[in-house]
This record gives sequence, structure tokens and C-alpha cells, in this order.
Amino acid sequence: MSQGSVSGSVVKSSLIEPDGGFVVDVIVPESERGSKTLEAESLPKVRLAKIDVEWVHVISEGWASPLKGFMRENEYLQSLHFNSLKMENGTVVNMSLPIVLAIDDETKESIGSSKDVALVGPDGDLLAILRSIEIYKHNKEERIARTWGTTAPGLPYVEEFITPAGNWLLGGDLEVLQPIKYNDGLDHYRISPQQLRKEFDRRQADAVFAFQLRNPVHNGHALLMNDTRKRLLEMGYKNPILLLHPLGGFTKADDVPLDVRMEQHSKVLEDGVLDPETTIVAIFPSPMHYAGPTEVQWHAKARINAGANFYIVGRDPAGMGHPTEKRDLYDPDHGKKVLSMAPGLEKLNILPFRVAAYDTVAKKMAFFDPSRSKDFLFISGTKMRTYARTGENPPDGFMCPGGWEVLVKYYERLQEEEATPAVISA
Repeated sequence: MSQGSVSGSVVKSSLIEPDGGFVVDVIVPESERGSKTLEAESLPKVRLAKIDVEWVHVISEGWASPLKGFMRENEYLQSLHFNSLKMENGTVVNMSLPIVLAIDDETKESIGSSKDVALVGPDGDLLAILRSIEIYKHNKEERIARTWGTTAPGLPYVEEFITPAGNWLLGGDLEVLQPIKYNDGLDHYRISPQQLRKEFDRRQADAVFAFQLRNPVHNGHALLMNDTRKRLLEMGYKNPILLLHPLGGFTKADDVPLDVRMEQHSKVLEDGVLDPETTIVAIFPSPMHYAGPTEVQWHAKARINAGANFYIVGRDPAGMGHPTEKRDLYDPDHGKKVLSMAPGLEKLNILPFRVAAYDTVAKKMAFFDPSRSKDFLFISGTKMRTYARTGENPPDGFMCPGGWEVLVKYYERLQEEEATPAVISA
């Protein structure tokens, strides 16, 4: 174990070293903000979409360390073909998703021979400078096929952001003019990797286990998380801390929105289903690809940079139903198998979790017992959403009442909005 040390802006947790040895921080110091903003105003401008801003946020705080900007072609090719990057010293770090910025022909023309460009947000605000840029071809079909393992129509991230994107990719080193904020009432949950590492050290955690989720927390999740803590205590750890880490970037249209999920998660802590003393709830700012075993490596790698040395993985992580056929897009067991073998993730302890389901005899969520399989009810995310939409209560013990109420209210609002006819003025 490396000892905790602070050297300049380099923060090392005592638990696990970040990829590349330190957490990248490309946010411009306040003292330089004025001069850098003036410089940005004089540079060719590249307008970003909302999804690009999410990636600027991810890179700026060091979630993708050692990446310091949008990928240039050699990094892109390594990510696409090897799911990893080779460092100058020969070590390999995991990097399973290409983190790239697409531009169209017109933007490419406007950049001309400039070595640096300014990145502008969707509302026109200057966000960052991209230095020593490189422009290269965006072969969309190859990117989609290698990232998702299919080019079937209906992949949410592809349809929203890759198909309509430009035919060029723009790489370079980022200098972000100020921290990315969303002003949505949830910014206090957006805790950077450096801040998380400091908090784990402050709490004197000797193990941090991360749980990635994009759904509301039910009692099955809580059972898994509490059981993991118990297992770690049995292994001899004295103070394991849970990082409950919902994904906060793009999610598909039928997923529960972030604000509703965060309200639901806070009720789970309020109701004592999870212990606030040993749990940190924070938002992971990454967009969601639904790219199964390829994407789950990214989810695990980013948590290394945040200081987690254990990662909980379940059934079909980052998966989804096949967009055109009635089946899962990925084998539900491949995510955890890939994580245990993935290049660059050797230092992370992978904790595959046991399957939890609703025990109709004990009337609570419990670990599935194959010897009495008929007593267990599997309640999928889709089924849970159907219960909430129709106002039907799930079985007692499935979710804490406060958390369930949040979901029911959300779906009631949604149905009211859908039922309200559009007003057409005469």
C-alpha cells in the first residue's frame, strides 16, 4: 500500500494509486483564469453539445487519469483496439471507452492551421482551451462495432450522439477555465476524485467499495452492499466505507432521471436501509453507453482514480436489452468475468455479488436459493417501473417506503404530463 502524501496538487490516497500515479486536474487556477479567458476569446471556437460538456467534466477532474484531454489518434486506436493505454514507462492502464470530441467539416475548416482552439458550451460560454490539437478521421462504423460489438439500430448513445456527429475527431490537451457546474440543485453531490480521496482518508477508511448504479436502490441492492461490508469486516478490515455512486451523465429516455434517483437514494439513507456513517453518496459524472463488458471496465477504472480499492459487480453490468431482438445484448455473466481479467485493472479487487431476489416466504429481499427457486420472485427494473406507473405496490420488503413514495410521485407527475393535451391557440 502506498502511504498518503500530498505534493502540490498531487493527492494520493493510502488505499490505491490512481492510474498514472496521480489524479489529473486540468482546471485552470483562479489566478490564471482572467488571462486564459482573454486568450480563449482570440482562438477559433468549437461549440460543444451537452454530451461533450459531460466529457469535459469527466476529464477535468481526473476520472479518466492519466488522460489530460480528448484523445488524439494514437490514444483513440489503443482504446478502441486494446481497451487500454501504454504509458511512457511501459505500464498499461485500462481505457476501454474512446473519449473523443467529434467535429463537422465546417468546424474543421474554421480551425484552419491553428494549434489551439477554444471550446464553447451550448449556451455560448467559454469553457476551455484545447492545446496542441490533432484532427483525424471519425470512422463511426468501426467505433460503434468495436465499442458495442454490434451495429444494430437502436443503441441509445449511438443514435443520440454518434450517428449525427461530425466526420472528424479533435484531440488535444484540455485547460478548463472553471469547474463544470450544472446548477440543478445536485452540484453538492458532484464530488471529484481528489475530494473523495481526501474524504476517505479523513474517515480513515481501510477499504472503499464502490457500487455503480443507474436505477433506484431497492432492498436487494442494500442487502448486497451491507453483505459486502460484512464480508470485508470478516476479511480483517476495520473501517470499510461504501461509495454509493450513481451515474449522473446521459442515460436513456426510459431510465429514472437523476434528480428523482438522488431523492430516492437520500430516503434510503434516511430510512436507515444503508448506514450514513459508513456510506458516501456522490454522483459519477460520466455519460452512459450501455456497452456491457466494454463499458464496465471504464466504470471500474474511474473508481480506482476516485480511491476505491474494491468494486462490486453484478449481473449484466452496463447492459441493456438487444435493440431489435427479444434478448439481452450481452451475456449477463461476461461483465464480471471480463473485469477479473481486464488489462490495467489488476490492482482493483473485484467483488462479484450473489443474486438477490424477493423471498415470498420470508417476505423480504434475500439471496437466491436455487434449492427452493419457486419461492423467489425476480423484480426487474422494468417490472419495478410498471408497479410505480400503475400505482400498484411492490411486495412488502422490496423497497423502503420513503424511497418507493418518491418513485410513485415521479410516475404520477409523468402520467399527468403525458395526459395533458397540448394547447393550440386559435
